[in-house]
Amino acid sequence: MKRLLDKVVLVTGGAKGIGRATCRKMAEEGARVAVADLDEEAVRQVVDEIGKDKAKFWKMDVADPEDVKRVFGEVKEEFGRLDVLVNNAGIAGPDKPTHKLTVDDWDRVLNVNVKGVFLGTKHAVPLMRENGGGSIVNLSSIYGIVGGQDNPPYHASKGAVRLMTKTDALLYAEDGIRVNSVHPGFIWTPMVQGLAEGMDKDKEEFRKELAELHPVGRVGEPDDVAWAIVYLASDESRFVTGSELVVDGGYTSR
Repeated sequence: MKRLLDKVVLVTGGAKGIGRATCRKMAEEGARVAVADLDEEAVRQVVDEIGKDKAKFWKMDVADPEDVKRVFGEVKEEFGRLDVLVNNAGIAGPDKPTHKLTVDDWDRVLNVNVKGVFLGTKHAVPLMRENGGGSIVNLSSIYGIVGGQDNPPYHASKGAVRLMTKTDALLYAEDGIRVNSVHPGFIWTPMVQGLAEGMDKDKEEFRKELAELHPVGRVGEPDDVAWAIVYLASDESRFVTGSELVVDGGYTSR
C-alpha cells in the first residue's frame, strides 16, 4: 500500500535519527523525498539508501533565511510541487540551568528549533496553496508538554513549536493546509546517545535508565516516530489539524 503515492515531501534534518527514518518510510510509501540537512556526507548516504530516483539531497541551514528560500525554490523546480513539509531539524543545546546560560547558548537553540520551523512553514505555505493544500508536521517533544530539570532553551523551543503548530493550523485551515505536531519521548537517536557522552555514562546503562522512564519498558526507535509522521502526512489524517500526536511509550501519562 503506497500511502504517500506521488506526494512530494521535504524533510529537514533528514540525515540522521528520526529524520533519516522518516525519509526512508516516506519513500517506501511512494513519496518523492527532498532530504535537507547541514551534514552533506550523511545526507548523501540517505539518498543513496533510498535511491536517487526517489530522493534528492540539499544542504540547508534551517536558521538561514536565504538558504531556506533557495532550497524551497529548488525543490519546486526539481519536483514541480510540495505536498508535505516535516520540520524535523533540531538541536539539544547545552545542559545548563537558566542562570548559567549565555545569550549565545539560548539564541543558538531557538534559532534552529523555532526560527527553523518558522522559516520552513513560511516558504512551504505558498507552494502548498498552489496545490490546494498540504500537510506540515512539526517535531516538538514530550518537553513541549511537560517540564524537566534540564536544558531550558530546548524545552522552551519545543513548547513554542507546539503553539506555533496550533496557530498555523488555524491560519491555514481554509487553504487545505493541515499543521500538526509530534511529541516523541526518548528515542534512541544520535542526539539522545550524545546525552550519555555529555554525562560520561556508558550508553547501554544510560539506555536502561531511560527505558525505566517509559511505562512500556523501552526507549523508542526512530521508526516509531517515523510511522506517526507518515500518518500525519497521508490523506488518512485529512480531518486532523492542530493536534499533538504523542509518541512516548506512556511517559507523559504518569
